[in-house]
Amino acid sequence: MKLPGGVAAEDFLRENWQKQPRVIRQAFPGFQCPVSADELAGLACEEAVESRIVIANENGKPWQLHNGPFQPERFSELPETHWTLLVQGLDHWVPEIADLLDEFRFVPNWRLDDIMASFAPRGGSVGPHFDQYDVFLLQAEGQRTWQFGGHCDESSPRVAGTPLRILKDWAPEQTVTLNPGDMLYLPPGTGHHGIADNDCITLSIGFRAPTVDDLLTGFTDFLCSRSDTSEHLSDPDLEVQDNPGTISPDVIDRLDAKLREKLHDRRQLALWFGQYSTAPKSLGIVVPPEHPLTPEFMGQLIAGLHQIRWNEGSRFAYYEFDEETALFVDGEQYLLRGDAGPIAGLLCAGTRPDIERLAGFATDDAICGLLCTLANQGSLYFE
Repeated sequence: MKLPGGVAAEDFLRENWQKQPRVIRQAFPGFQCPVSADELAGLACEEAVESRIVIANENGKPWQLHNGPFQPERFSELPETHWTLLVQGLDHWVPEIADLLDEFRFVPNWRLDDIMASFAPRGGSVGPHFDQYDVFLLQAEGQRTWQFGGHCDESSPRVAGTPLRILKDWAPEQTVTLNPGDMLYLPPGTGHHGIADNDCITLSIGFRAPTVDDLLTGFTDFLCSRSDTSEHLSDPDLEVQDNPGTISPDVIDRLDAKLREKLHDRRQLALWFGQYSTAPKSLGIVVPPEHPLTPEFMGQLIAGLHQIRWNEGSRFAYYEFDEETALFVDGEQYLLRGDAGPIAGLLCAGTRPDIERLAGFATDDAICGLLCTLANQGSLYFE
């Protein structure tokens, strides 16, 4: 497997992933941005789209942030230079942008997050900062100069007077200018500052990195939703203590054993994580179609090699147990057994499942029923 630009995935993961930045020239030769600046501005006016405007200096205040949705006239009020429009989750709304994610599936599906678009006129920037996740910065239009390098963390000094986490007294180690099709990879914690040389659009392919807090609270909440966690602690072998205020080691041992029993259930952990990691980031885009399909019609469509694809905001993953396979789609789980197991890997391999292989299941009522369910909940659709 190779990254865009021909870099071997194994080499990149060994040498760069979460280790050091990498510039990939012409990762996408002849790249043409699927969206224009005007279309990004239009999306930023939509209620369902997350958008922001960052102004480098507004009435003497540094790095001011404004959250969308915006009124159309807002864009005519902006200065000529030194501002940036950010549109989050652009892949949720533009199929051609969503297709780019398939170029980055050298990492598991659950690690991919979304694609953010950044439009800026000359001098536009969001300031020097760092992220807690991996990111690929693809230059889609115009030119942008990037300064980057040095490890940053929560103790790094910040600029006062701004709602953004702008680095103060940060010294970059490298400077590069990206042209359309060029791409820069940055590991978590790497300081970076991109400045538009002219009207430009940059696409940021981001990756998910859940915190330990997210994992602990998510899994324990999942366990607590199970009926068997309502049982009370018991101590039929209780003995009289010298001091009633003492919490004995035996109590801690029993608590430890009980919690380990629940937390060490690998099946429940896998089922929770599959649902957690595929929960859609944007609930408003995974919606049922106006005209539901029937399993019979689904079978006819795939037998006729009509291409099916993921909803742009959907997430797919699977986990193989000893005797069954759990398919996870948009936070829901489907347990597959026997001959149905291979359908999970087929559906999860990319945004457009191999329709010729999928056609082999056209006469399988159970599989067509599953595909029908996924289509009717909005996770799959025919192009």
